[in-house]
Amino acid sequence: MSIFTGNINDRRKEVIKLLNIGVTFDIIQRNIKVAGRDIILIAVNGFLDSDLSEKIIEYFYSINDGSLPQDLQGFIQNCLPFASVTLVEDERAFEDAVLSGLICFIIDGYDKILSIDTRQYPSRSIDEPDKDKVLRGSRDGFVESLLPNTALIRRRIRDKNLIFEIQKVGRSSRTDVAVGYMKGRVNEDVITKVLNRIKSINVDSLTMNQESLAEALFPGHWYNPYPKFKYTERPDATAASLLEGSVVVVVDNSPSVMIIPTSLFDIIEDANDYYFPPVTGTYLRLTRMLTNLLALFMTPLFLLFVENPDWIPAGFDFIMIKDEINVNPLLQFLILELAVDGLKMASVNTPSMLSTPLSVVAAIVFGDYTVQSGWFNSEIMLYMAFVAVANYTQSNMELGYALKFSRIMLLIFTELFGVWGFIGGTVLIVVALLLNKTFAGKGYLYPLFPFDRIQLLKRFFRISLKTNEKWTRY
Repeated sequence: MSIFTGNINDRRKEVIKLLNIGVTFDIIQRNIKVAGRDIILIAVNGFLDSDLSEKIIEYFYSINDGSLPQDLQGFIQNCLPFASVTLVEDERAFEDAVLSGLICFIIDGYDKILSIDTRQYPSRSIDEPDKDKVLRGSRDGFVESLLPNTALIRRRIRDKNLIFEIQKVGRSSRTDVAVGYMKGRVNEDVITKVLNRIKSINVDSLTMNQESLAEALFPGHWYNPYPKFKYTERPDATAASLLEGSVVVVVDNSPSVMIIPTSLFDIIEDANDYYFPPVTGTYLRLTRMLTNLLALFMTPLFLLFVENPDWIPAGFDFIMIKDEINVNPLLQFLILELAVDGLKMASVNTPSMLSTPLSVVAAIVFGDYTVQSGWFNSEIMLYMAFVAVANYTQSNMELGYALKFSRIMLLIFTELFGVWGFIGGTVLIVVALLLNKTFAGKGYLYPLFPFDRIQLLKRFFRISLKTNEKWTRY
């Protein structure tokens, strides 16, 4: 006995048993009679579009006796004026259809099940994302629903070669994962590799959405903190990457997409670079790169000069610590690194009405009283304040924390081994970048390694777009 065979009452019992109807309150089952035939309606209540569902049922009731075709395919072609109608032929597909929000109809006399897509997922508006803001340009952003996200991309690329292949990942979650690419522009080896890896993922669920998928796609490289994927919540940036031949992975329930393959220069890029004229865009890009380098090396270099004051050039004595040092400078830096992250986490969990007064209290306590008490020196507070602000010049949080971990390693190496520790730490960072491979097999520092002069110049300098170029950027 199954949901596809037997009389209508037996099939109803199998459906109730299969989906635990009556035990779980949100899966509904209704019995209707159309043209002399019994029909069972099954759906998840929270996904129903009430107006459209009522119209479908009204249309069923309007069908006259004896007008139903002998086969279900003929019923779909002649009796259903709805766009998204499919046939379900196996039990697993039936479970996926119901639990993903489709309305399923079991019609007496037909050995297949009819499904109609009327789902309406609870979703917020497509407002501009808080993290990927631009000074000029589009103000829309991705949401937690897969279909609106692909529609936002399709709105910008009206090309038949834009393909979205859908996969389901997770034995329990059955999460929808869409892989998007431009046919004819994408590297076929890369898209094949991505699809094969997604199909081979054997997990119970994507508990944390994209992060769970990323760890399954690229396992065994946890020790290298530098990000292997680029994430964005902007449809315009996603469309630009697709037109350049990249692959995007859109995960249901996630408001950001994953772009692969990617390099360090791709991650540093920002949409603001392309919403301004070339000179302004180049200035913004170079400023961001320089600020990231300063955020990485400023505090280790300062610690090196504190340990070796005779190395300071004439006229730069003002950078040295003037007051008495009560706590080791390395310990001060490490405490402040943790304190900055603690304040970040506190600000995320602070109610908005209290964020301003608590920020004032934190600024007074950590900025003034800690210096007066002798715990911290004002010069160290100054440089750490610059580092904390500099981390926000680029939108990729994974890259920001990778720079943070590298900076902490440089501080410890410099304190322990002096100038050789600083040099060794720098070499270790370069090695980590060189060994961080991408899906395409190119180096993480491409086009610097392997060297490509034209592409490297484009990474540093924003050139004007040409309408006759085959692929354009943003």
